[in-house]
Amino acid sequence: MRVATAANVVLLAALLGACASIPEEQRTDSDPWEPLNRTLYSVNTAVDTVSLKPLAKGYDKVMPRPVRNSVSHFMDNLVTPASALNNFLQWKPAYGFTELARFVFNSTLGIAGLFDVATTGGIEARREDFGQTAAVWGVPPGPYVMLPLLGPSTLRDALMRPLDILSNPLYHYEVTSVRDKLTVLRIIDLRYRLLAVDKLLEGSKDKYITTRESYLQNRRYEVYDGYPPEDDAFLDEFLEDEVSDEGAGN
Repeated sequence: MRVATAANVVLLAALLGACASIPEEQRTDSDPWEPLNRTLYSVNTAVDTVSLKPLAKGYDKVMPRPVRNSVSHFMDNLVTPASALNNFLQWKPAYGFTELARFVFNSTLGIAGLFDVATTGGIEARREDFGQTAAVWGVPPGPYVMLPLLGPSTLRDALMRPLDILSNPLYHYEVTSVRDKLTVLRIIDLRYRLLAVDKLLEGSKDKYITTRESYLQNRRYEVYDGYPPEDDAFLDEFLEDEVSDEGAGN
C-alpha cells in the first residue's frame, strides 16, 4: 500500500493551494478515465467516512503524541531496506548505503525503529520505491487512476505496488495474529497522517481535482528527488508575460 510519509503529507498540503491555477487541458490529458475515477473516488470517500477516518481521529485523540510518533517511526523503518534497494537500482549507491545505515541505527539504538535516532544524528531519509525506480528506468507514469480503497495512483505506480507490498518485512511475518494486528495499526497510522490534508480539502470546490493534481505534482516531486525539470510551456508563457509587462512599463 502506498501512502505518503510524514514529509510527503506536508508537501501535499503545500501543493493544494496551487491546484486551481493548472489549466483544465493539462488535467484531462493525465486523466482519460476521469468518469470511472470520480466514481471510485466517491466510493472511497464514503467508505473512509464511516471507517478509517473515525478510527484515525479516535487514534489521534486517545494515543499520546509520543506513542503515535513511535508507531510512525516503526512503520517507516520497515520499508527502509526496500528503499535502500531502490536507491541502488536507481544508481544512487550513496543514498542506498544511507538508507541501510538508517535501518541499522534505528533497528538497534532506536529499539526496532520506535525512535528515529538516525534523523536525530543527521542521517536524513532518502526514501524511494519501485514506482520511482520504474520512472528512473524510463517507464512513463501512464494515466491517473483511483484505486479502490487504496486511493490515488498512476498506472505505473499501481503496477509496481505489488513489489512494494512484497518488499515489506511485515508481509512475510509468519505469526499471522501479530502480522494482522500490525497491518491494521499501519493502516490507521497512515490514515492518521492524512488528517491534516482533510482540513485543506474541505475548502476545495472540487475535491477530486484537488486530490488528483496534488498527488500528481507530489509524485513528480518525489521521482525527481525534489528537483523536477521546468515545464517549457510554463516558462514560455512566463517569459511572454514578463516581456508584456516590461513593454507596458515603457
